[in-house]
Amino acid sequence: MDKKSNENAGELFERLVEVVEKLRAPGGCPWDREQTHKSLRPYLIEEVYEVVDSIDNSDYFSMREELGDVLLHILFHSDIERESDRFDICDVIQTLTEKLIRRHPHVFGDVKVANSDEVLHNWENIKLRERQKKSGNASLLDGIPKSMSALLIAQRMQEKASRIGFDWDNIADVWGKVEEEIGELKELLDSGDENRIEDELGDVLFALSNLARFLKTNSEMALRRTNEKFSSRFRYIEQKLRENNIENPTLEIMDKFWDEAKQV
Repeated sequence: MDKKSNENAGELFERLVEVVEKLRAPGGCPWDREQTHKSLRPYLIEEVYEVVDSIDNSDYFSMREELGDVLLHILFHSDIERESDRFDICDVIQTLTEKLIRRHPHVFGDVKVANSDEVLHNWENIKLRERQKKSGNASLLDGIPKSMSALLIAQRMQEKASRIGFDWDNIADVWGKVEEEIGELKELLDSGDENRIEDELGDVLFALSNLARFLKTNSEMALRRTNEKFSSRFRYIEQKLRENNIENPTLEIMDKFWDEAKQV
């Protein structure tokens, strides 16, 4: 690791805030000054995925840099709001600090918990009470970003529902639900009813996402890994086709290279 400076975290953070403010101030960077919440949105999403990639690759040096890029976006969005006099980075920090203390009464209060499951149960109940103060129609499922992938939303909804006891008793029941949904989908395949087929396929994916939760894995991450695996093996096929000057390969030839790719 790099040799640490004599500056503490507060001093380093204050300097970073000043740098961002200068970038957006009159006479600063023209590109930075033009940015808005909406224009920065795709870059923020991209930076978060780059952090995820660095974690997946155990590339901790890159992770340090990518986390910095995410922090930059937090500061940028906060500075845009500072200029509008709605809030600033201090308000963001204060709100987060208060929320962490409020939602960890077992650490900052006198609530007793036996395990992490009870921690999550309390966390969801506290969040629900906070939302109910704002709206009488608040739901435990509120707060799940609609911009997340549908697969991840499915698992998050199931996780939240399970924390108040709305859940299967064991994994055998979950397997049964998966098999039931696949069976219903099979029955519709020859019907030509595209809407019902889409609905049943959605039920299958929802059930599989629930299975992932019971297996204590993340359905989104599992699919990402499979996507990467498929990409790597398919690129191997393409490489072999080029090396052998095969322009119109048969499925048999491609299957042969696919099996080779699995051994690489």
